[in-house]
Amino acid sequence: MMDSRYVPFSPPDISDLEINEVAEALRSGWITTGERTRKFEEIIAEWIGTKKCVCLSSQTSCAEMALRILGIGENDEVITTAYTYTATASVICHVGARLILIDTQPGSLEMDYDAVERAITEKTKAIIPVDLGGVPCNYDRIFEIVERKKVLFRPANDIQKAIGRIAVCADAAHAFGAKWHGRMVGNIADFSSFSFHAVKNLTTAEGGALTWRTIDGIDDEEIYYQLQLLSLHGQSKDALAKTKLGAWEYDIVGTYYKCNMTDIMAAIGLKQFERYPGMLERRKKIIGRYDASLRPLGIITLDHYTDEAESSGHLYITRVPGITTEQRNEIIVKMAERGVACNVHYKPLPMHTAYKNLGFDIKNYPNALYFFANEVTLPLHTCLKDDDVEYVIEQYINVIKEYI
Repeated sequence: MMDSRYVPFSPPDISDLEINEVAEALRSGWITTGERTRKFEEIIAEWIGTKKCVCLSSQTSCAEMALRILGIGENDEVITTAYTYTATASVICHVGARLILIDTQPGSLEMDYDAVERAITEKTKAIIPVDLGGVPCNYDRIFEIVERKKVLFRPANDIQKAIGRIAVCADAAHAFGAKWHGRMVGNIADFSSFSFHAVKNLTTAEGGALTWRTIDGIDDEEIYYQLQLLSLHGQSKDALAKTKLGAWEYDIVGTYYKCNMTDIMAAIGLKQFERYPGMLERRKKIIGRYDASLRPLGIITLDHYTDEAESSGHLYITRVPGITTEQRNEIIVKMAERGVACNVHYKPLPMHTAYKNLGFDIKNYPNALYFFANEVTLPLHTCLKDDDVEYVIEQYINVIKEYI
């Protein structure tokens, strides 16, 4: 008789700690951006090893604000991967720059770095690599490329001039807590944006964080201040500062955007962060169990923990060699019938209507298409009990045995 359990794909791991802290925030009388948000920023910066951090409403807003801080816009080009979620690329369109999509390496989720190097022109202002699934990209290779191409770089503002080359703006949405050669992701790229969406390792329901490495000649406090202006309508004082006696007066210095984090969101994040080391360890243990059971069968999985890098263990991406897209879809349906929710990460951008309308054709991205065709993502989250993990493994093996 089949087990009647249901294993969801990625529910939020919320404890009484988060619930009580949110209740305290609500009782405090201050629920928008305030002291909890500032505290959350401070502990993230300290953990990552940067001087400052800004928490905003999403990873998408963080990534876009980084491009705006850099002054990237019309007539500029920004390079990223075709194998990612739309948020990676849409922010390039938001600022009016030209989107350059690069295929992946054969059998890999990483961009074809040789193709990245060939795509660079005098108009290239940034590269957005993706730490997909929580596995860090090859930062060394990316920085080699931008250093080698410095001769083509044409800075358009003071911060671009101070960097002196194409900026590396990592989409680290999945990679909060990951490391590359012992260094924390978030303190490697020039700018790094993290996601705290409901399905992420650490959640604030919605939300994100932007960190950056100190740039010679540029004040970190000034970058922080400019990000506050960009995220709060260009208002010279935030709501908390305006509550001080007689301090109502403010100025609007630009017609900017509204994407700040609230203290309610930060309250969740503060308590999630207290629990986060244990959550990362739990993910590592689950990945180890999955790998030990599935790799001997020929199932291809990501290398989350190597001598070079330590993943945040966000997604358990598998590939079943030789199957078609239709067979992959059959597998996902059969797993759902057994109570296990699976997913696909990701449908390459050129397959979506919006990117077709921008002129992209999936035929030009054969490696991304090939990876997508037989990819299945299994549940990986800290609400999984050991017997849930064993159930997922058992059901996956039973389903895929007729395909391998």
